[in-house]
Amino acid sequence: MLTALCAGLSGMAVANSDAVRFSENVNLSLRRTVHLLLRANGDSLSAIPPVKQSDANTFSVQMERMFDYDKLPEILQQSFDSYHIDRPYSVTVLDCKTSEVKLGYQFFDLKQPGGVPCMGRSRDEGCYMLQIRFSPEAPKPKTSGNAWLLISAGGTLAGLGFIAWNRSRHKRKPENDSPEVSALHSRIVFGNSWLDTANQTLCTSQTTQTLTFREAKLLALFARNINQVLERDAILKSVWEDEGVIVGRSVDVFVSRLRKMLAADPQVKITAIHGVGYKMEVHL
Repeated sequence: MLTALCAGLSGMAVANSDAVRFSENVNLSLRRTVHLLLRANGDSLSAIPPVKQSDANTFSVQMERMFDYDKLPEILQQSFDSYHIDRPYSVTVLDCKTSEVKLGYQFFDLKQPGGVPCMGRSRDEGCYMLQIRFSPEAPKPKTSGNAWLLISAGGTLAGLGFIAWNRSRHKRKPENDSPEVSALHSRIVFGNSWLDTANQTLCTSQTTQTLTFREAKLLALFARNINQVLERDAILKSVWEDEGVIVGRSVDVFVSRLRKMLAADPQVKITAIHGVGYKMEVHL
């Protein structure tokens, strides 16, 4: 009976932990989205309002004035990709005062030929609420029939695992596993800047910027090959190969983004090599 109770509590703890982690990642994703939308509006000083969660699948954040709706789908999806959120969702933009739906789209619209509805239309200034509603997560199958046998076996394995852990816990932990060393290994320094690959963050002496997964991957490739010419095909293979479909124009777009981010560091420059590819130059 005690074993079954412990197993049940353990399952509940795992489920609660997953829900908390999901909420935290959505919170961070929306804050990143609002930050980039504000910056696109030329606002780098306003505080980012808190993200509110009304239920397990619904999140909202207030925008004091109308943002660039055309930039929302790409920025929001990039933010979700950065935090590994892959559940389908719907987006609605509500009027703060009346709660009237002004704009909106579904996750599936991103892949439709016509794209996201209402793109390019003029919009009135005012306070708006950006609301994201995720599709409920499919319930995990429940154990039945031989549940007691599985619980008993689980208890035995847990006991064996504890014995193995107890024997090894006094062994000296390798220095390479320390947080300080791990953090150091995730940093790539170049010029007056450094890239934190683990957190996808670019830091210079003046600014700290959050990168998307592809931006961080491309910058890491350049930073590991300073002053070396990288052919376009090699860049595509290293950064975009896992997508299946490779678009050559992607390299130019992402290099342009990196150049803007690195503009504050005069020692770093990404140079185009005509007909070949690109090279990151670092001048001391």
